[in-house]
Amino acid sequence: MLAKADLFPDVLASLAEQAKALGHPARLAIVQHLAARDTCICGDLVEVLPLAQATVSQHLKVLKASGLVQGEVDGPRSCYCLDYDALERFHESFDAFFRTALAGAPESTSDQDCC
Repeated sequence: MLAKADLFPDVLASLAEQAKALGHPARLAIVQHLAARDTCICGDLVEVLPLAQATVSQHLKVLKASGLVQGEVDGPRSCYCLDYDALERFHESFDAFFRTALAGAPESTSDQDCC
């Protein structure tokens, strides 16, 4: 049985999954911290976020599943870093999505006929 998301083009499904992954302030903070460090982070995310270890791990799992973050577990340590290629693709896809959405926008919002 197909999920409703499967009825849409892959590019939209992927964009939606990544947007959903970034749709939480904790995950945005994680991405910001990883970007600021520009290296793999092993364990110190819990020290900089006001969240429990288990919560940070859940957020990292979502980011990793979306492909925006890479990570590996080495014994008790987990190391994570941004996948810059995936972030660039996401940026380009999101930019193209909004360019298309805004292509027909009126010069002024007061020119709109919609409610």
